[in-house]
Amino acid sequence: MTALGGFQDHVARIDLADGSVAYESIDDEDAKKYIGARGLGVKYVFEQGPDVDPLGPDNLLAFMNGPLSGTQTTMSGRIAVCTKSPLTGTVTDSHHGGWSGARLKWAGFDGLLFEGQADDPVYAYIEDGEVELRDASHLWGEGFHDTRDAIEDELEGSYGKNLSIMGIGPGGENEVMYACIMNEDDRASGRGGTGCVMGSKNLKAVVVKSTTKMPKPADQETFMEGHQQAMQAIQESEVTAPNEGGLSMYGTNVLMNIGEEMDGLPTKNGQYTSTEAMRDAEGGDIDAENVSGENVRENILVDEPTCHSCPVACKKEVEVTAMHKGEEMNVRTESYEYESAYALGPNSGHTDRDAVALMLDRCNDMGVDTIETGNMMAMAMEMTEEDKLEEGELEWGDTETMIDMIERIAHREGDLADLLADGPRRVSEAKDAYDNSLAVKGQTIAAYDPRCMKGMGIGYATSNRGACHLRGYTPAAEILGIPEKVDPYEWEGKGELTAEFQNLHAISDSFDICKFNAFAEGIEEYVLQYNGMTGLDVSEDDLMKAGERVYNLERYYNNLNGFDGADDSLPARFLEDGIRGQGASEGEYCELEAMKDEYYEYRGWVDGVVPDEKLDELEIEIGPGTGVSADSSGAAAPGDD
Repeated sequence: MTALGGFQDHVARIDLADGSVAYESIDDEDAKKYIGARGLGVKYVFEQGPDVDPLGPDNLLAFMNGPLSGTQTTMSGRIAVCTKSPLTGTVTDSHHGGWSGARLKWAGFDGLLFEGQADDPVYAYIEDGEVELRDASHLWGEGFHDTRDAIEDELEGSYGKNLSIMGIGPGGENEVMYACIMNEDDRASGRGGTGCVMGSKNLKAVVVKSTTKMPKPADQETFMEGHQQAMQAIQESEVTAPNEGGLSMYGTNVLMNIGEEMDGLPTKNGQYTSTEAMRDAEGGDIDAENVSGENVRENILVDEPTCHSCPVACKKEVEVTAMHKGEEMNVRTESYEYESAYALGPNSGHTDRDAVALMLDRCNDMGVDTIETGNMMAMAMEMTEEDKLEEGELEWGDTETMIDMIERIAHREGDLADLLADGPRRVSEAKDAYDNSLAVKGQTIAAYDPRCMKGMGIGYATSNRGACHLRGYTPAAEILGIPEKVDPYEWEGKGELTAEFQNLHAISDSFDICKFNAFAEGIEEYVLQYNGMTGLDVSEDDLMKAGERVYNLERYYNNLNGFDGADDSLPARFLEDGIRGQGASEGEYCELEAMKDEYYEYRGWVDGVVPDEKLDELEIEIGPGTGVSADSSGAAAPGDD
């Protein structure tokens, strides 16, 4: 057990096969070594066995909060969902904001561990330290929005006040490989197929009911010192300052025009580095400004809700009325985000602002990842253009077909939708379309072009959960100059920079607090708040080592599943013999191999594999080891002599 502040020392292990619920404590050493949320969740998933079938009963689905979740700590409304990804075959953790992480803590839990598969659909109801499984047969087949409303009526609660509902739509039920878990007002654990795992277990929703019971810091004086420093930093930052900073004013979509101006916005499935470059080459009226945060704020913004303990309020709720196939549609949705708008807009060959809003709402209701869905349709558009799809129905910028295709993908309705629902790796294998995929380890890239932002190139390649901007957000330095400005086009030094960001974000994900605080706060504020809440006395170096430990545990898990340096790749079009950048990125490509060498040396890895000496150094005492020595000239396959 652990007596650290910020923990409830209470985890539920739910066997969906027989409906049993067992309650357990958290090992004190684990709490200190792996912090919480992402770190502890990955360890639980690892202990279940790295070689499990992602859609089988043995795969663990862990909902985890951290020692700072649901506390007075700024931006502490996050929750981590950890599992083995059906999309990538790697370990994955996917986070969402809102209030569910805080409410799970207030309801008396640090985590919920789901294993097995229910015979019939169920949802889990959590209140006052207890978990109860309830019938969800009447909800199966419903979209997330109707599911959420029906559960709210059943429980006589009010989501957003005393009730949080995390659930899946038809995408999860039909095991779309990139199905997500939706939360309350369109927050999503979007990446890696966590909703697909939930659907495979016949688990429709996880419902938490609680009053506000914020944990008290073990060391109030130290915590408040850190909290006040953090608040001051947030208020003074040009990015996070409430009602003034770019993130507060325009949400994540503040980056749309910035990426466009840098020629760092992948467009038309990454064939171009901006919409301007596409327009110059092909004509037309595509223009990223149409789907930018500034345009959204001026024309369709209706509300700016926020998450637990967050003064920034980056969420931008929009409302549009648009025609679709002769029918007037009115949509109000909360998630007009940069990544989503990029994938469903410019990367799919158009910038129809209102059509993007319709697509976002449909993705949320169907419970599918907006990034993967948009990128899969862009991949299909390019394949159609190249006559690789006999069932080709998608053409560049065909928003009417795109809107309908989202629901068809979620239901696996028709040959093309069924194919796209399986994700980029399986489409590439089935159609020999590897050159059309923007995926790394089976997950597609986000809205940062690695021909422009070289740190993002090595970040995508070495991300433990497939291509991801959130493992190590180097654009903070490359675009915003945080903690200091670096040249986005320079590759040297990006290996070390990326590893440091990856370690830092492993800490915040394990706390679990929003990464956006890192635009203002640093390791000093992290240490003060963590020590104050838990009662520990760790140093900055101690905490950074814990982040490094979490990242290496994930890489170790992947190594045991056969991943090594060969999988730390990038789509060919971003490399030297691919498509060079245009405009401000004229002639640029991503120098991946040079950055990998630098990165592996800094990490102490051997061709992408964690050597046993590194596991010993980081006190990772689980599993068989990789069988690789730091003295190896090349990495043996995990388990080989």
